[in-house]
Amino acid sequence: MDGDSLYSIGELARRTGLTVKTVRRYSDHGIVAPARRTAAGHRRYGPDAVARLALVRTLRELGLGLAAIRSVVDRELALGDVAARHAAALEAQIGALRLRRALLTAVARRRPTCEEFEEMEHMHRLARLSLAERRRLVDDFLQAVFDGLEDGPGHAAARRSMTPELPDDPTDEQVGAWVELAELSLDPGFRSGLRRGVADHAAARQPGGTVLPRPDAVAIVREHAQAAVRSGIVPDSPEAGPVVAALTAHCARAFGRPDDAGLQRWLLRRLSAVNEPRRDRYLELLAVVNGWPAPERVAPVVQWSVTALRARAAAG
Repeated sequence: MDGDSLYSIGELARRTGLTVKTVRRYSDHGIVAPARRTAAGHRRYGPDAVARLALVRTLRELGLGLAAIRSVVDRELALGDVAARHAAALEAQIGALRLRRALLTAVARRRPTCEEFEEMEHMHRLARLSLAERRRLVDDFLQAVFDGLEDGPGHAAARRSMTPELPDDPTDEQVGAWVELAELSLDPGFRSGLRRGVADHAAARQPGGTVLPRPDAVAIVREHAQAAVRSGIVPDSPEAGPVVAALTAHCARAFGRPDDAGLQRWLLRRLSAVNEPRRDRYLELLAVVNGWPAPERVAPVVQWSVTALRARAAAG
């Protein structure tokens, strides 16, 4: 090769836009080899080094390591295969970064003190759980709520409706919701509160597990009290009287009981058993994680009805 067609490191750096130090480093790693050396030992590179270094610069900007780049430029590995492997690695890194960002966003929202760092570490562990670990956590929660009670189609449907499924490519909002949901599901008080509601619902079954052809008490309460809550009617006010009367009359018909003080006490027990305000939060978080429409909150309606029924019972 004619010496006029060869480039020094400085000339090669100018032609490629790289620094002399970078070209020398690539040369030292065998990524671009000199065509020959001068008598003084200076490296000289052929025209093909320009194209080779242009490819190297592109691959470096995409984040590939020097070992992988050398395999590509030496044609030991196909560029497509290396790109696919690197894309998969980047996807895993993006997932990890998304988890970290969601966690930091949740921490920033809470503004924890130094004393709450242990809680932050707990949140971090929850955010980084694998799919199998997430499923074990959810299964443990649902077992604590449902197991040991009379089983049936209703319970199976309820379990499914309360199961979070974080997608493979979750948004920051979904990751943040998962962390809060996981924390909530681990709370013993929340678990026992939900279990009381499920156990009370199971008590409405006939012996043998046959489901009674009756609406749920909460559904009846929602039908009658929802408008009152939205209208701002105070539950222990005279205006609440007709609402409570219609509610208890509906329950009397639905459950085959007299519309009397005994029905009111029974209904109060039912509503008190399901009056777990954090249940609404769980369902809100569940909807975010699963990509479902936001549910309507039940706690305000139940609490309104409990207060109204107690006021009516006290009034005689």
